[in-house]
Amino acid sequence: MNDLPICLTCGVQYAGSREDCPICEDERQYVGWDGQRWTSLDALRRAGHRARIEEEGPGVVGVGTVPATGIGQRALLVRTPAGNVLWDMVTYLDDDVIRQVRDLGGISAIAISHPHYYGTMVDWAHAFDAPVYIHALDREWVARPDDSVVFWEGDTHEIGDGLTLVNAGVHFAGGQVLHWRDAPDSAGALFSGDILQVVKDRRWVGFMYSYPNLIPERPRTVRRALSLLERYPFDQVYGAWWKHVVRTDGSEAVRRSAERYLDFALDDAPPV
Repeated sequence: MNDLPICLTCGVQYAGSREDCPICEDERQYVGWDGQRWTSLDALRRAGHRARIEEEGPGVVGVGTVPATGIGQRALLVRTPAGNVLWDMVTYLDDDVIRQVRDLGGISAIAISHPHYYGTMVDWAHAFDAPVYIHALDREWVARPDDSVVFWEGDTHEIGDGLTLVNAGVHFAGGQVLHWRDAPDSAGALFSGDILQVVKDRRWVGFMYSYPNLIPERPRTVRRALSLLERYPFDQVYGAWWKHVVRTDGSEAVRRSAERYLDFALDDAPPV
C-alpha cells in the first residue's frame, strides 16, 4: 500500500486519506509549523530516501533511514537464537531494506514502544509475516488497524525466550520497554525508545510526558516504572536515536536518574 498517507511530522501511516493526524494533535506532539502535511512511501522513494543499517551493539543492529523520516528515530534489530525482534519502527521501507534485513535473519516479531513510532508497522509486519506487539492501553492510537497487531494487557508479556515487554507507562499509558535477558557479554539489555530517554550525557536517562512540549512525567508514573524494572537486571540501555546508548551499569543509571528526577520534580522546600 505504497500510496497510503503518512504524516510528514510524526511519520505514522494511516489506513486512508484524512485531514488531521490525531497523534500530532495530541498535547505530547505537535502539528508542523506549516500545517498538516502528508507524504507516502512512493513519495519518499522518489525523494531519494534509503536504508541506513549499522551495528549498534553486541547482537543489535540499527535500522534507520537517510535522510531521516518523522521524528528521526531508528529501529533496532535484536538478533537472538530464537529469532530476531524488531524493536521500535521507522517509516521508510523498500525492497532493499527488506533484502538487507532478511540477510540478517529476518524478523520473527515486532514490538513498538509508543504511538509516535508506529510508522509503517503494518507494511513491515506483512513483509516479514511478523506480529506487532502493542500494549492494549495504546489501542486507540493505532492508525491502521490490522490483524497483525497483537494487543497485550497487564504489566509484562513474554514474546520469546528471555525477551520481556514491560509496560513502564511513561510518556503514554501503554508505553513499553523490552528487556533482553541473554544479551551477549552483559547482564542483559533494555530497549527503551524514549519511554526512558537516553540523554546526551549517556550515563543518564530522562522521563517526560512530552519531549517537544517539555511536559514532565508524573512522579507516581516514574515510581511505578522503576518498581517494575527492579526485577530485570541490564547493563545497556538502548535509546531511540543512533548511539544514544548507556553502555555499562544500565540498571544503576536508570535508578539514579529516577532519583534525580524525583528530587527536582518534588522539591517543595521554601525558597531561600
